[in-house]
Amino acid sequence: MGRRPAPVDWDARWVRWPDFRLPKDRDDAKDALREAWLRSTTERVEVTCGGGLGRTGTALACIAVLDGVPADQAVKFVREQYHPRAVETPWQRRYVERFTAD
Repeated sequence: MGRRPAPVDWDARWVRWPDFRLPKDRDDAKDALREAWLRSTTERVEVTCGGGLGRTGTALACIAVLDGVPADQAVKFVREQYHPRAVETPWQRRYVERFTAD
């Protein structure tokens, strides 16, 4: 989200990511997405934003890349599996296409 959300009763990690934009700190975002992907192997992980499409879709597509989906197919994958309008902006699509598992 663009601003820090209210505290929750479970482990949570917030990434500063304004609506319709890209993460303010891309290294922090990549680290958080990698952490979510790794944690998902043994526990439930939630990825969310205010509307659930742009930033959430972008994050899910990046996690899909970490899981082996080719970066140039990740947006299509998320739109088919999650929501047809996920990853809303051209710069979010480019972010996913340039996202690497390295």
